[in-house]
Amino acid sequence: MKSSERNFARRIDLTSLQLFVAVCELGSIGKAAEREFIAASAVSKRLSDLEALLSTPLLYRHTRGVDLTPAGESLLHHARSVLFSLEKMQGELSEYADGVRGHVRVHASISAIVQFLPEDLGDFIRQHAEIKIDLEEHLSTEVIRAVQEGAADLGVCNTANGIGALQARPYRHDKLVLIVPKGHALLTQKAVHFEAALDHDQVGLHSNSSIYLAMRQAAAAVGRTIKLRIHVTGLDAMCRMIHNGLGVGVMPLRAFELMHGVGELASVTLLDDWADRRIELVARDFSTLPLTARLLVDHLSSQASSL
Repeated sequence: MKSSERNFARRIDLTSLQLFVAVCELGSIGKAAEREFIAASAVSKRLSDLEALLSTPLLYRHTRGVDLTPAGESLLHHARSVLFSLEKMQGELSEYADGVRGHVRVHASISAIVQFLPEDLGDFIRQHAEIKIDLEEHLSTEVIRAVQEGAADLGVCNTANGIGALQARPYRHDKLVLIVPKGHALLTQKAVHFEAALDHDQVGLHSNSSIYLAMRQAAAAVGRTIKLRIHVTGLDAMCRMIHNGLGVGVMPLRAFELMHGVGELASVTLLDDWADRRIELVARDFSTLPLTARLLVDHLSSQASSL
């Protein structure tokens, strides 16, 4: 490491980085000061010192708050990565003190969590009781972002919309089906293209979910729009809405089969190619993951051949 690099590493202040991230997240020095319980003038001084250290402006200051300069955008990315790493270090070391030999941070889509992960993670924990798994549910796009930014060691999600520079390994496949109330006209056919459902009101998942994005793209491909009645955040809520006559919806078949007794409903096979989906494991670099994470990856990867 060069002398200038060592000096920079010694002079950079973690508290200032934390305050900088807070200002960026809230868009205001005043709001960041309130959240962090520090005077606004002190926050402003630390930001000015940070800009002086880096010899470049980081923020555009105006009456409504602040916006990031290009240099500020770059620093925000690196600051988050540094702070995430520190949190990970603190968490892992504290758990060693408690007798836990490591943990893995996993972010996963609702489809993966509902259909596959409970059994697979349960099997893993029974084999590796000393390893703790922190699991969070997010949209597939958010799972990929979390892995890119270092907020998660491992992601489990649908990868149809791309993963950028991340690496991926096979995990599971799922099949999307159309869910309708029993007695619905579409049940007269064993299988349909999604286009046949566009004449009916729809109960959709979150607007940024991979399933809803695929539905929108399918509708646009035939020059149609979705007659959306309501967005819901969970598959059980979708079933209840469909049961009560608010429309039809699309969800993974296995998830529907696991929801015993949630309404008088039936499934119709979708013939569209996008209804057959890959759920994959994603990481920045599988070879550099901690040993505990690599053990989990190996375990989950082994499930790909059991479909």
